[in-house]
Order: sequence, then C-alpha cells, then structure tokens
Amino acid sequence: MNASTRSERLELLALLQERERRQKRRKLWTYFPDEGPLRRELYRQHLEFFRLGATAPTRCFMAANRVGKTEGGGGYETTLHLTGRYPDWWEGYRFTGPIDAWAAGDTNETVRDIIQDKMVGPENAYGTGLIPADDLIRTVRRQNGNGALDFVEVKHVSGGISRLGFKSYEQGRKAFQGTEKHLVWLDEESSEGIRAECVMRLMTTNGLLIETFTPLRGLTPIVLKYLGDGAEVPDNRLSVNGDRAMVMAGWDDVPHLSTEQKARMLADTEVHLIEARSKGIPSIGSGAIYPVAEEQIVVDDFEIPAHWPRAYGLDVGWNCTAAVFGAIDREADCLYLYSAHYQGKQEPSTHVAGIRARGQWIPGVIDPASRGRSQKDGEQLLQIYRDLGLTLIEADNSRESGLYEVHQRLATGRLKVFRSLKPWLTEYRIYHRDEKGNVVKEKDHAMDATRYLVVSGIDVAKVNIGSGVADFRRSMGYDD
Repeated sequence: MNASTRSERLELLALLQERERRQKRRKLWTYFPDEGPLRRELYRQHLEFFRLGATAPTRCFMAANRVGKTEGGGGYETTLHLTGRYPDWWEGYRFTGPIDAWAAGDTNETVRDIIQDKMVGPENAYGTGLIPADDLIRTVRRQNGNGALDFVEVKHVSGGISRLGFKSYEQGRKAFQGTEKHLVWLDEESSEGIRAECVMRLMTTNGLLIETFTPLRGLTPIVLKYLGDGAEVPDNRLSVNGDRAMVMAGWDDVPHLSTEQKARMLADTEVHLIEARSKGIPSIGSGAIYPVAEEQIVVDDFEIPAHWPRAYGLDVGWNCTAAVFGAIDREADCLYLYSAHYQGKQEPSTHVAGIRARGQWIPGVIDPASRGRSQKDGEQLLQIYRDLGLTLIEADNSRESGLYEVHQRLATGRLKVFRSLKPWLTEYRIYHRDEKGNVVKEKDHAMDATRYLVVSGIDVAKVNIGSGVADFRRSMGYDD
C-alpha cells in the first residue's frame, strides 16, 4: 500500500500498532495452528497429553527443558478450561461451565515470574498472556506479594466466571487445604504431601490433576507413580494405568528448537542430567549419590571367565534381602556386577538357597550390624546365615568412605553392571541424598550390598578351583 500523505502514513502506523496490540491480547489463538512450520501435527506428544485428559483425570507431562511443557502444555490447557474456548480439534476433557482452579509452582517468585507471567502477562501488561484480555475480568494481588497475584477471575463462554488461584510449594502443605477444586495444575514437581492435598481437593468434583515438570530429581515417589516400581521407560514414552497417564517429550519432539539451539543446550548440561533435560526421561537425579550416567556403566551380559575371582555383598532384612555378586578382572582392575539375589519377606533359609545356587564356593561380605538382633525374630542374623552354610566375612561399614570408593570406580570405568540387573538399576536411579545431605535410606539394599562388595569383597574374592582344574585338563587334552 502506498501512502501519499503524512496523515495517511500516520493512520496506517496506528492501524498496524492496533493490530499488534490486539494480537498480543489474543495469544491463545496463536498456539497449535493448522499450517506453517509450527503446525499442530508436529507437536505429537503435546496432542497426546491433551487427548488423554478425556479418560485420565490424573496426568503428567514429563518433558525436557524448552519443549513448552509450561506454556504450551499445562498453561494452554488450563486456559481452555477457564474460558471454555476449546478449539475444534480438541479431543481432551471439556468442562461445560466455569471452574475453580489452582496453578502452583516451586516458590512465590517462580510462580509470579513464570506461571503468572505466562497466564496473564507482565505486571504492566495484564491481558497479554494466555488468558485473552477480553476474558480477564479481575486480578487480585497478594498482600505484600511484590507484584504477585493471589487470584484472577476469568469470563467463561457459558456466561459464568472461572477463578484461578496462584500458590507455591514453599507455602507448605496447609496452604493447599481448603475448598474443593475442579482443576489443579502443578508446574514443576511438588512434594508428596502437597500433591496428596491437591488430590483431596479434587475428590468431590472428580476434577483434573495436571503435572508438568522436568524430572531432574530422578525416580522420586511421584515419578514412580507414573512409571511403576520397575521404573521402566515405555518405548513409546507413554504410560496409561487406569485413571493415571503420563507422556514424555524431548527436544526432538518439537519443531521450534533448532539443531544449533539443541547443541548449545547439550554442551551446557551436566552429564548425569542429559536424559532428563533433553528427553524428559528420569535417570539420575540432581541429588544423586553416584552422578554417573547409566550408559557409562551398563554392559551387555557375557559369560564370566573362570579365572576371574568372585564374591558377593549381602544386606539382610525382612522387607528386602539383597546379595550382589561381582567378578573382578584383576588385569584391568574392573569389577563386574553380574548377578543379584533380591527378595523380600522370606526366611533366611530361602535367601541362602538363592545365594548358594549361584555358587557355594563364592565368599560373601555382610553388614556387621547383622550381628545384632533382628526385629522380626530376635535372633542374630549373621550367625543364622553362617549356620545355614554361607561363608560370610564382616564388611567395613564406613559409609562415606565406602560411597566415595564406589563412586570412584563408577566414574573411572572400573565398575560395570550387567544390563539384566534390573533391581540394581532401579535402586541406582533413586539413590540420593535429601536436602540436608543425608543418604535417603529407602530401597537401598542393593546399593548397600554393592558398597560392602567394593570395600571388602574384592580382597576376599575367590576363583572356583574345581572349575579351573577342569578347564586346565580340557586345555591339555585330558578326558575328565
């Protein structure tokens, strides 16, 4: 268009500015378009997450950084439910009227700077977030909140008014007690207590719980609610279990990240968090005791050479008894964990049978605390296992020095694990310290047994003499 006069040019500029202003106030409609480089069909994991809402009221979008889990996932869906402005292609759950909802995150500051900003826009431009400006009826600030909002009221297409309250996990569990809700959106992983309170708020309404986070903490109890105790990641990165569903998404699942952007982010990512940050797959958490990626330590199973000495570490208890077997390649000074007895709530005789089946000649090292009395039967466990035929030596139970020694072997490639040791790998993924730096003593029996094996078992490991003689005779051409 050619503007011939100054007034026409000013009018055109004003029209362009008004169009830009209106577009900013209608951000919701820019998401998931039919066509173009960011067209809807290219966001398959997002669409699957939305679709599962029709049948799974509890859902988790376990996604990598920068894939749009907050704005394009939880924020987008929450806005649709608040306004009732569902697009024609929407296959997920639909509320028929206005809702009362919460959106929550880590801290007051992150809720204000991330969730609030994405939903309503910055403080000086309310209405430029996902909630359309024409639908944003009222914003109420939190007292002494430094710009943080307590809640907003949103016009619903039915004519009613929805309400969205903003909360943070640092407010504590009690802040999540109270009235019933239709929807709770938890952005970033919460605590079990807060999550439980949110679930209670949804019971009366049969409402929706949406969780969107990058699994940086590893296989936490909340992550395991979706993956199961086996902690196995499904091949399609999708899991549905009754009314609970989980979808994973990574950098390669979205078109808005360029190859160069992904390369830069990868270069700045800690090795043990690459799976979580780039694929949304929980591996080793940020508080991991052994921050060494699984792919660096896991090897395919192979037949252990007869001349490699073997031993096992044993951790006993009623809920679980674990014996981790290792074979040492003396030349390379590399310990291979090749087998494990892992069983709970059985008598010592059952465990002994499982251990002896792997080789009666193999010596074991055991936690010296087993000399004490068990809570179950009042007998000395160490003596019981010895009387049942196990050759057991008391291990050095210095925890921190033992953890250091195991870590050093893992980090330097001198401790490898057979791929078939599923229980061991499950424990490895969740073995971590709490916020105070203390080792979390839950589901750690295989880890304790490994520590005993590394610290004390390598020195007492033995070769099967009978097998060695047989091998020698065969190599010399003698008949057995």
